[in-house]
Order: sequence, then C-alpha cells, then structure tokens
Amino acid sequence: MTAPPPFTQRLSPTPRGARLARHLALSQLAGWGIPYGSGTAEAVAVIVGELAANAVTHGRVPGRDFELRLALVTGSVRVEVTDTRAERPPGPHDVRAPELLAEAGRGLLLVDALADRWEVVDRDPPGKTVRAEVDVPRWLALTRPEKPCGAYELL
Repeated sequence: MTAPPPFTQRLSPTPRGARLARHLALSQLAGWGIPYGSGTAEAVAVIVGELAANAVTHGRVPGRDFELRLALVTGSVRVEVTDTRAERPPGPHDVRAPELLAEAGRGLLLVDALADRWEVVDRDPPGKTVRAEVDVPRWLALTRPEKPCGAYELL
C-alpha cells in the first residue's frame, strides 16, 4: 500500500487562520492513524502553529492566503507552510535565540528543536515555503493494509 494523498488547505492570513491550521493538522494526523496526544502529533501541532503564525505575522501580503500542506512521506510527516512574501526567514543553521526578555522570536527555535529536518525553499511566483519533517515511530503500521482476522505478522 502507498501513502495516502497529501492534505492541502489555503487559509486566511489571520490569527484565526493560524489556529485553524493547527486544528486541521491534528485532525488530518488522526485520520492517518497518528493519535492526538502522541509525540508525533504534538510536535507537528507546535510546528504547524509556529509556521502558520509566522506566515500570518511576517509573510502576510494583503489579499493573499497562506497554504498548509501535510504529507506522509517515507518514515515521517512533512509539514509545508507557504506564503507569498519573498523575504526568507533564517534557515536551520542560522536561527538565533532572542534576547532573554523578548516577547517574540522563538518560533523557529521551536521548529528547530522539534523537527527532525527542516528547510526554507523559494517558490515561483515570489514567496517561500518552510518545510519541516517529523519522524514517525512505527511508520510501516500506518502504510500497511489491515490484516484479515487470523493473519500472522512475520517479524
């Protein structure tokens, strides 16, 4: 069996759109068999929330939505958040901690801590995609068809 098709949703670049992105991600993960409250679901929820908040706060272009895309790729969940602003955020090796008492600037630090891999990719027309992957324990159980009653699994 192959991985299920990706989930893609355009959302308004508002705080409500960012919250909805997080809720939709958790719902989609549950549909793929990754339960709410699992380490994978929690990591993906935080990553989606932070990237969506960044798209709303830093990537907003009036009249343009941002896009959330989730996919099960071999061994992991891939999260992509795309906006239409061309300015690039720092990449994985360039993220710096904010001042101790700063009220903002920790989102990409969280992404860096929770994602197993992440990157910033330019897109054409102007804009960018921030892509992050979280490894999924027991990946094969998500992609195998269910066994009929009485079937034995070989180890």
